[in-house]
Amino acid sequence: MLQRRFLCSKVLKKPHRHQWTIKQVTKSNFNESLEEIKNHIHDCDFVAVSLRKTGSYSAPWHRVLPIDTTETAYFKAKYAAEKFQVLQFAVCPFSIRTSKVIAHPYNFHLFPRDELKTGMPSYSFSCQSSYLSSMAREGFDFNVCIYNGISYLSRAQESAAKDRIGNPVTSNYVVQSSSTLSVADSVFVERIKSRVRHWRNACKDSTTKTHGALISSLRKLVLGSEVYGSRPCLSVEVCSEHQVHLVLEMLREFSDDLVPLLIPAKGGGTQAVRVVLTSSKEDKNLFERELQHMEEEQNRRVRGFREVIDSISASQKPVVAHNSLNVFTFIHSKFLTPLPSSMDEFRCSLRLVFPHVLDVNHLMKEIDPLKKVTNLPTAISFIKRRFFVPIDLEIPHQAEANEGEINGLKHGRNVLRISQLFARLCSILKVTPEALEDDNGHLCSALEGYANIFNPCSTSSQDLVDVDVTVWTDNKRKVSSKDLVFLWGFRRGVSARMLKKKLGSSHEVFLLSEEFDVRLVDKSCAIVVFWNPGLSDSFLEAMDSGGISCEPLREMISEGTRAACYETYKRVCRLGLWKRNLADSLDKALENTDSLSEAYFKREPSEIYWDSESMINLDDL
Repeated sequence: MLQRRFLCSKVLKKPHRHQWTIKQVTKSNFNESLEEIKNHIHDCDFVAVSLRKTGSYSAPWHRVLPIDTTETAYFKAKYAAEKFQVLQFAVCPFSIRTSKVIAHPYNFHLFPRDELKTGMPSYSFSCQSSYLSSMAREGFDFNVCIYNGISYLSRAQESAAKDRIGNPVTSNYVVQSSSTLSVADSVFVERIKSRVRHWRNACKDSTTKTHGALISSLRKLVLGSEVYGSRPCLSVEVCSEHQVHLVLEMLREFSDDLVPLLIPAKGGGTQAVRVVLTSSKEDKNLFERELQHMEEEQNRRVRGFREVIDSISASQKPVVAHNSLNVFTFIHSKFLTPLPSSMDEFRCSLRLVFPHVLDVNHLMKEIDPLKKVTNLPTAISFIKRRFFVPIDLEIPHQAEANEGEINGLKHGRNVLRISQLFARLCSILKVTPEALEDDNGHLCSALEGYANIFNPCSTSSQDLVDVDVTVWTDNKRKVSSKDLVFLWGFRRGVSARMLKKKLGSSHEVFLLSEEFDVRLVDKSCAIVVFWNPGLSDSFLEAMDSGGISCEPLREMISEGTRAACYETYKRVCRLGLWKRNLADSLDKALENTDSLSEAYFKREPSEIYWDSESMINLDDL
């Protein structure tokens, strides 16, 4: 009987085991997988993405906290994206058909390897031990990642790499006849024309007459003739882009059998124009096709995995993610260009590449029981228990081709969870998940309100111009950042309760405010929130004056306690003072006060939604 039950349980579990089949892609099968995923992206309605990184933050306060405005949250995400590295990038083109999600998941294993020996990318990145331990427990093969991971260059690095490689490229100039030439230009053009004509005639003459090896060598030396592959060529050195235009315009007279190539200079621009002689019009067409093929292959090698990013961008399909601020700062930093210095610039830059970004976090906040949930498996499990949403996940058999290739384990499962959760949330919210409303690339109106929200605490795209922060809890309480005070320098080991009790008797502002809150941000620093506006200024003035009129406050100051307004915290994030302890960063920011302009300090205070349940409380750890 026990044996029969065991066999039945194995039969029941078998379909579940094959449910999560994700194609694992490394350098060895990247080219074939690239063509597959391009077709799937073209045919799908949405593209889900998920990253596996070497870390996310170096200290507890480096995480995005409920006290963070949109601006400070971006600075924290920017710091993490520049510090840590992406080792896995899961992509899942999917479509929703009534109660079915048709998904095509791929998990790309990446490593920033200098394939072209150009010094790029030469990343030195940080690793967070807890992240690596978690990956190791799941069977992540670091040898496969390092030796067979797919390399890549960002768009900015690709441009620089092409200059360093210096391979000849076909001319893309639109040549226009000049009405008048200067004397110097005329002399230059006539000299080059005479040289090209003489070289061309000599090359054609040498094809009909047989000379000895010595005479042929002397002829090539005198004419300056070289060989490009099997075809004769001649290099014309130029000093400016203007001379490039003149040479290309002159070569129009010989367009029947001459093909010009531009030789890039190391520092940018053009070093020379290489003129290649073909034997016939058919040979010229063949040569031009060869050049185009070589250029495409070279570009593919340079871009590497970024071919996938460019395909997603070119499709203009909505991209679905979980915690989009963190995900897309990494994508922007690694695959596009270095991150800009402000959140507004980041939004504008990213929108040019991905016009529609949807975050399942913001969709979950529309459902009251899910407002506090940030974990994908927990959210899916909760929805299954509380809502009747019959969504089936279908993964076509093509995705199983490389199942288990890497140690028999399936990586990149989060991208499927995101696809499935997105479909369930759309169903609960009565949002018809039609990806595009028209051919102009506009989202349907139901989804438009959830697109391009990168503030972790916003619930609507209308909040994009706002710098307020919303804590995702039922007990929201609006408070201006001006009413928050950072406190540090107190004795180590002091709990938030002890600190609140000590502050309550230290100054009259705490007696005037019957309700104030104290929470530890990390072991070195606490934050005090005043519910009555204006009292924070009084407290800061008392701290600046040394607590002259208040004995308990003087004692705290003498022990080393310091205080600062929210603008000091913003300054810490803006200047990138990412010390391990927030107290050290605040000290450093106060030292650098004189280096910042007065305009920065006159900015309007922002408002946040405070909830003590969402703050880090080290007393409870």
